[in-house]
Amino acid sequence: MRILLTNDDGIHAEGMQVLMNWAKTIGEVTVFAPKVEQSAKSHAVEIHKAFEVKKVSLFDGSEGYSVDSTPADCVRYAILGMRKNFDLVISGVNRGLNIGRDIMYSGTVAAAFEAANLGIRALAVSTEPKSFDTTRAQLDCVWAFIQSHRLLEKTGILNINIPHELTGDSIRITRQGGPYYSDDFHAIGNDMYLPVGLSIHDDQRDFTLDTDATLNGYITITPLTIDRTDFAAYNAIQSKE
Repeated sequence: MRILLTNDDGIHAEGMQVLMNWAKTIGEVTVFAPKVEQSAKSHAVEIHKAFEVKKVSLFDGSEGYSVDSTPADCVRYAILGMRKNFDLVISGVNRGLNIGRDIMYSGTVAAAFEAANLGIRALAVSTEPKSFDTTRAQLDCVWAFIQSHRLLEKTGILNINIPHELTGDSIRITRQGGPYYSDDFHAIGNDMYLPVGLSIHDDQRDFTLDTDATLNGYITITPLTIDRTDFAAYNAIQSKE
């Protein structure tokens, strides 16, 4: 299996090393990742100016490609620019959960969306900022679950979140939850304002939601889609025509 790895924390981030070491056990790995951190850049791509793509030496001495642009552009360049073929794209491991409505800001998840847009199945993998230890220990189990349930035969995108402290060994299939984080904007002088994040999650202990399940210690796998059609509205409108 040919695997493309990317992230939004930067090509030399610890999460990339964790993912790369594991992915080599299941396939042939190629890395195209941002030169510098691109967190919360969502699905931005560069269409107005050139950007640098450069071979770099990675953690184990193997080569990867440093891309001076967004995670989505990393995927676009690898597939459209280099004309490489992949069976799977994996984005991560992100230092920070990507759950609930926060996924719309995520460069990690956007890379998976771009892969699906180009016809390749994809995983986005995230964990809590404090440590990658649990993720290292659980990636084999998560992959075995995906394989045994044939999840990638059912959907093109899986958003995976692995909390640091687990509740048992349960993996839950979830749907996207609601708001998780928001921002206050603090004035710091000279007309400058600093966004400061704060949690606004309302825990209902509804473990069908990625927010509630992940924050209560469950590994969650959420199938996503690039189709943003509001089908409830669409069907309601169509039925009255």
